Amino acid sequence: MSLHLREKVAAVLEETGQYQRLGRAVDIFLILLILANVIAIVLESEKALSQTYHSHFLRLEIISVSIFALEYVLRLWCCVDKIEYAQLKQPNWKKRLKYATSPLAVIDLIAILPTILMAFITFDLRFLRVIRLLRIFKLTRYSRAMQLLLAAFKEESSSLLAAFFIMSVVLIMASCGIYLIEHDIQPDKFGSIPKAMWWAMATLTTVGYGDSVPVTPLGQFFGGLITLLSMGMVAIPTGLLASSFAEQLRKRRDAFNEAILHALVDGEVDENERQHLEALRIELGLSPLEANQAIKLMTSQRVHHMYCRHCGKKL
Repeated sequence: MSLHLREKVAAVLEETGQYQRLGRAVDIFLILLILANVIAIVLESEKALSQTYHSHFLRLEIISVSIFALEYVLRLWCCVDKIEYAQLKQPNWKKRLKYATSPLAVIDLIAILPTILMAFITFDLRFLRVIRLLRIFKLTRYSRAMQLLLAAFKEESSSLLAAFFIMSVVLIMASCGIYLIEHDIQPDKFGSIPKAMWWAMATLTTVGYGDSVPVTPLGQFFGGLITLLSMGMVAIPTGLLASSFAEQLRKRRDAFNEAILHALVDGEVDENERQHLEALRIELGLSPLEANQAIKLMTSQRVHHMYCRHCGKKL
């Protein structure tokens, strides 16, 4: 009985099978609750509003934390029925531990932990408010685009680390260079390498804050070189993420097309296969229009290959 119930809960939370609509309704409710929390936390930073509506803010916080805690416990309980964990040959407690250390589960925990800890530890309200604002990252679970971006970060992590390492080296070289050139002329702004790093950072990121600028001809020439160099440096991680993002989209479309071809083995897509494709579409973050176009294209290609292009007879 409990196993059957656990599978139902997993289906609702993951929006699969016959519980897609219910799961979608739950997701929309949680999204609205997260947005209400973020708005309330921002408004609560106004002292007048905090004093006037303190009881309302407290009531919303208690209700929200209770719901988020229930969601976290349910996800931790039924995660063993998710496809990625069900295939693992491990005890359920190890599967749950692996899920608990996943990025999305950690975000869910952060959403409820500050309020729970507040009952045992005294927090600075400003610090607590900022920590509670991290609940906005729970929206990552319900945004396929954010999941796609996180997948791009994960896939290009080594390349991004290499790019940031190169940028760090250039940052140190730029700081040392402007320090040697300008430290006698502007000791208050370039009197040490750590002070010069602020200018180097603002220049390399092409922000150009303007509070620290070289005044000597050699310093201005050096600053111009760093500015030109920064255009290429900033483009490296941007290009990596853009290409990886496009690659993630292509992989998801290819996975959906393969599922369509698998469903078309018998020549048509029945109702069960259509439901499976719909669940896969939601999981991959494809739009209904894009999915329907893919189904029509794969079906037409399948029909085309079933008949001889010379005589028109079925193969």
